[in-house]
Amino acid sequence: MKKTILRFGTYGSITICILFLISWFLLNDLPMSLQEILGYVSMIVSLGFVYFGIKHFRDKENEGKISFRRALTIGILISLITALVFGLLDVLYTEVLNPEFMDEYYSEVIDDMKASLPDNELDAKLAELEAQREQFSNPIFSFAFMALTVFIIGFIITLLSSLILQRK
Repeated sequence: MKKTILRFGTYGSITICILFLISWFLLNDLPMSLQEILGYVSMIVSLGFVYFGIKHFRDKENEGKISFRRALTIGILISLITALVFGLLDVLYTEVLNPEFMDEYYSEVIDDMKASLPDNELDAKLAELEAQREQFSNPIFSFAFMALTVFIIGFIITLLSSLILQRK
């Protein structure tokens, strides 16, 4: 079981890193909102290895049987590996590779808000955005938030995969 978790967790981690690099180098000119959507898509694609990991364990290592609980454990651990790697990658990107990213991101968000919100709502939203910016400037918070985001998506995929793949 440990071998399967490490193997498919590594596959998910490599996939999320490759998709991140592709988006960084090839899709950098797209609007931030579209890049954000593509980021979520890359998380879902990378976490597809949860399904394949559970299926591999059931079919190749456990004689075609797997309980919901064991499938859930395998999926959660595969998701955790992928989430931790993505959290580290995000901190590396925002702190070392592109330290201007947060300024660029918030600048674009502010421009969008100014174009779409009335003045009475704008001030409140800008204050809220500034509070978020302070939180995300902390690498530990940024790591935890990004890792948790990937983990939650992975947990949902794990639940669905465990329900689909369980066999007694």
